[in-house]
Amino acid sequence: MTLPSPNELKTKQSDISSYVGKLLRDHFGKGPGSVYVSISDPFVTIYVKGFLSATERVLYSENHEKTLKKTRDFVMDKIGDEISAYIEEVTEISIEELYYDWSLENQSGMFLGVGSLSAEDSQDTFPGKDTVHDEVILMSEQVEKRPERIRSWKINSRTLIVLREGILVEIEKQLIKDGHREILRKSKDKIEKHMLNVKNISSQIESEVEDYFIDWNFNKDQSYTVLILKPNE
Repeated sequence: MTLPSPNELKTKQSDISSYVGKLLRDHFGKGPGSVYVSISDPFVTIYVKGFLSATERVLYSENHEKTLKKTRDFVMDKIGDEISAYIEEVTEISIEELYYDWSLENQSGMFLGVGSLSAEDSQDTFPGKDTVHDEVILMSEQVEKRPERIRSWKINSRTLIVLREGILVEIEKQLIKDGHREILRKSKDKIEKHMLNVKNISSQIESEVEDYFIDWNFNKDQSYTVLILKPNE
C-alpha cells in the first residue's frame, strides 16, 4: 500500500471517526463524545471517549456491568463486520481481525483492526520497551503462562500495541472446546487488567498510561493489549 500524505492520512482518520461515531450513535442511541483514529499499516486503532448512554450509566451505577457488557457484545456482533469493511474501504488495509474492549469506568472503548501481520514483521524501538514487555509477561505468567512470543509497536506518540502469542493453558483450551469462551473471556478481562502494572510502565516509557484495553483471539491463541498514552505537556 502506498503511504498516504499527511493530509490524506488526516482525511482518512476523519472519515473513519465520523463513520464509527454515527454507527455507535445509531445502535446505542448515543454516540461517543470523541473518536480518535490512528492508522499505521497493518494496524488501525479507534479510541472512543465519553461513551456511556443514560441507560448504561444507570446499569453501571447499579452494578449491572455484566448486563451492560453483554448488550454491547451483542451489538458488536452485528456491527463488527461493518466497521472492518469501512476501514478497508478507506485505508486499503485488508482487515483480518477486529478486536475491541471497553473501559466502563473511564467511559471509553477501543477498536483494533489488524491487517496482514507476518511472523517476520519488524517491531518498533521505543523508551521503556523492555519494561513494557517484562510487565506484560509477568501479568501473563500470573494469569495463565509466559507468552511463547511477545511483540510491540508504538504506532504514534499516544498509541502502544502489544501482541502476545501462545498464552493459553490446557484448562483454558478445554473450556473453549466445551463452549465456555465467553465466560473465559470475561474472567480473563478482569484478572489481566488487575494484574497489569501500568504505573511501572508509565514510569519507564516517558508517558503516563491514560487508558488500556485487552482482547483475545482464542482460535489463534493470542492477545492484543493497547495502551493509550497521555500527551506530554
